[in-house]
Amino acid sequence: MIILFDLDGTLIDSTDAILETFHHSFKAHNYPNPKDEDITALIGYPLDVMYRELGVDEDVVWDYVHTYKEYYRVISTQRTTLLLNAKEAVIQANEFAILGIVTTKTGKYSRVLMEHFDLMKYFEVLIGREDVEKPKPDAEPINKALDALDTANREIWMIGDTKLDLISAKNAGVNSIGVLSGYDNCDILKQHTDVIFSDALEAVKYLQKKKKTHISFT
Repeated sequence: MIILFDLDGTLIDSTDAILETFHHSFKAHNYPNPKDEDITALIGYPLDVMYRELGVDEDVVWDYVHTYKEYYRVISTQRTTLLLNAKEAVIQANEFAILGIVTTKTGKYSRVLMEHFDLMKYFEVLIGREDVEKPKPDAEPINKALDALDTANREIWMIGDTKLDLISAKNAGVNSIGVLSGYDNCDILKQHTDVIFSDALEAVKYLQKKKKTHISFT
């Protein structure tokens, strides 16, 4: 079995870091600050998309992204926490599956975070925003992760907290699980998957039981 995890809202809570960094970038560029809820509603999308949706002009959007990345790099580890049961989920999943991360965050900073939490050692691949041309909900991030893994005769699952994760999984032709620990609610998630759990650990327990049942009958 292969399990691919999203990061924000699935394994980590970086809402404070994201909000602080967005507000820093708007202040740095003398742009009116949007409301926190307007920013959090866009978490999961690429940074350039978020800035455009928040009203930043196309010709300067990458200046804002650059400002964001420079500040986020400094504060990310201090302002990010693991979600409840996230570490346990990764360790337990590692016992029976090959693990990967598929995120829209910058891969370089995602690796720093996972190393900070001593979890990167459990993952064989990490695909970030800079690794693909078309981010989630496109299939490319998942497909690129799978290109780096041995997929022969293995069930493949994507665990994520937003519709972007689930649509990406569908587009890539893999199974998906929605978790309620992040940014999209149950009504949104159930439009895109039949399997929803409270958090990543519950999802992993489901997959471990599923694998044991499959083995016992084959």
